[in-house]
Amino acid sequence: MTELIPGPRSVSAGSGDVRLTAHSQLYAGTATEGVGHWLRTVLRQATGLPLREARELDDTYGDGIGLQLDPGLRPEEYRLVSDSDGILIEGGSAAGVFWGAQTLRQLLGPDAYRRAPLSRDRTWAVPHVEIEDAPRFGWRGLMLDVARHFMPKDGVLRYLDLMAAHKLNVFHFHLTDDQGWRLEIERYPRLTEVGSWRARTKFGHRASPLWEEKPHGGYYTHDDIREIVAYAAERHITVVPEIDVPGHSQAAIAAYPELGNTDVIDTTSLAVWDNWGISPNVLAPTDNALRFYEGVFEEVLDLFPSEFIHVGGDECPKDQWRKSPTAQARIRELGLADEDALQSWFIGHFDTWLSARGRRLVGWDEILEGGPAAGATVSSWRGYAGGIAAARAGHDVVMCPEQQVYLDHRQADGADEPVPIGYVRTLEDVYRFEPVPPQLTEEQAGHVLGTQANVWTEVMEDQARVDYQAFPRLAAFAEVAWSALPAPAERDFAGFERRMAAHYRRLDALGVAYRPPTGPRPWQRRPGVLGRPIDGPPPNR
Repeated sequence: MTELIPGPRSVSAGSGDVRLTAHSQLYAGTATEGVGHWLRTVLRQATGLPLREARELDDTYGDGIGLQLDPGLRPEEYRLVSDSDGILIEGGSAAGVFWGAQTLRQLLGPDAYRRAPLSRDRTWAVPHVEIEDAPRFGWRGLMLDVARHFMPKDGVLRYLDLMAAHKLNVFHFHLTDDQGWRLEIERYPRLTEVGSWRARTKFGHRASPLWEEKPHGGYYTHDDIREIVAYAAERHITVVPEIDVPGHSQAAIAAYPELGNTDVIDTTSLAVWDNWGISPNVLAPTDNALRFYEGVFEEVLDLFPSEFIHVGGDECPKDQWRKSPTAQARIRELGLADEDALQSWFIGHFDTWLSARGRRLVGWDEILEGGPAAGATVSSWRGYAGGIAAARAGHDVVMCPEQQVYLDHRQADGADEPVPIGYVRTLEDVYRFEPVPPQLTEEQAGHVLGTQANVWTEVMEDQARVDYQAFPRLAAFAEVAWSALPAPAERDFAGFERRMAAHYRRLDALGVAYRPPTGPRPWQRRPGVLGRPIDGPPPNR
C-alpha cells in the first residue's frame, strides 16, 4: 500500500488478500467496457490468466474483478476495495475507473507490467485494502518535443502508456519547430516533403563543435495521428497538438518561402535549421500567412478533438518585423503600438478563429506581451510570473516553469551527467515543486488548470535519452500533479524514496532507461559533448 505512486488520498489496510486464478472473472459495468478491455489485455499478457468476461458483478465473488460507475464520485475519483468479496473498482466516470485500474496493477507487483508471464505457476495476490483517491488537478501534463528529435510512432504510443501508468492525462504534442515539421498536412505537402527533415544535426548544446553528419527526419501521417489520438483516448489521455506561430517557424518557411519576411531576407535560401536556439526567421504578419495557417489548423482540428489547441507564441524575435516595410505598414494599418502588439494581434486572430470553431487557444506566456488574446490560456514557462499575471487577469493557466519542471535540465552536477543543460533539478527538487503560487488569491488560484512537465529534445537524440531525462523525475512530478501534498518543505521525500524503491522495479519491467539513484550508467554518459550548465539554485519567480 505504501509503495503506490502517485500516493493515494486514503488507504485502509486489511489482513488477507484476493488471489487471482484461472477461474477469476472480470466484470465491466455500463460505460466501463473500454477499461475492462484494457485491464483484461494487460493482465492477460503479464499473468497468463484468462480473466474471462463475467455477465454479472456477482460472478466475480471471492476472486474476481468488478468495474462500475458510482454517480456519487467526481469524474476522475475512484474507490478500490479488495476484500473477501473480490476486487471492486468504482469511479465517477470511466476515467476514474481507469485510474483505479492503474492502482490495481501496482498492487499486483512489478511483474504485472510485463508483456508475457515469467512463470505459469506464480501466485497473483492483491492485499485486502480500501483506497479512496482523486486528483488534485484536472490538467496533469507531459509535453514531448518531437520536432528537434523525431520520435517514431511506436515510441509515442509507449510514452502514452508510461503517462497512463503515472495517472497523467494531457499529452502536449510539440509537432513543429525550426528544426522540423512533423505533421502531414495534405493541402500543403511540402511541409513534410521539405520541412520534415534536416541535412545534419548539432550534437550537444549549440556551442558544441560536434555534428551528426547525416539527415534527420520523420513525420506522422493523418492515420498515424488518428491512431495516436485513439490510443490516448483509450487511456483517458487528451492529446493537445502544438503548431508554433509566429516564431519557431523556419521549417515551414523553408518549405513555403512566401510565409517569411521576403522584403527583408531571401527566404528561398533557407533550409530546415540544423542548429539549436532561437531562429531569427519568423512568419510575416500577412494575410497570406494567416490564410495558410488557417488551412493547417483546419486539418489539425479534424485530427485532434481536444478542446485546447496550442499555438506556441514563444521566442519570436522581432528584428525582421522592425526592418520589414510590410510589417511596419501592418502596424500602422491596425493602429498598434509596436511589434509586441503585432504578435498579440497575430495570436489574437487565431484565438478568435479557434473560438468560432468551439476550441480554445493555449500558448506560451509570451502571448501576454502586447496584451493577451481574450480567450487565451497561458502555459507559464519562464517562471511563475506569467502564470500569476494571467490568473490575476482572469485567464486560465497551466504551470510549467522552466526552473522547476523542464526535464531537459540536468539531474546532478557530476561530471558524468550527460550533456548537462540548465539548473540542477534533482528528484527531490521536482517532488517539492508547487504549481500554485502563494501570491494568488483563492479565486485567482482557481484559474490554475494544473501543471505540466516539459521534455525538450535538443540534446536527446533517441528514446533512451528521453527516458533518462524524464525518469525517475516524471514519477515525482506525477505525484505533485495528482496527490494533495502538504507545503513543499513539509513533504515526506524520504517516504517517497522508499516507495520509489518498488517503483524502480516497475520501470525496469516496462523497459524504461531511467537515471539510477546512484548516477548514470556507463552507456548513459556522453563524455566530451558540450552542454550548458547553470550554477546555483534556480530563481523562484
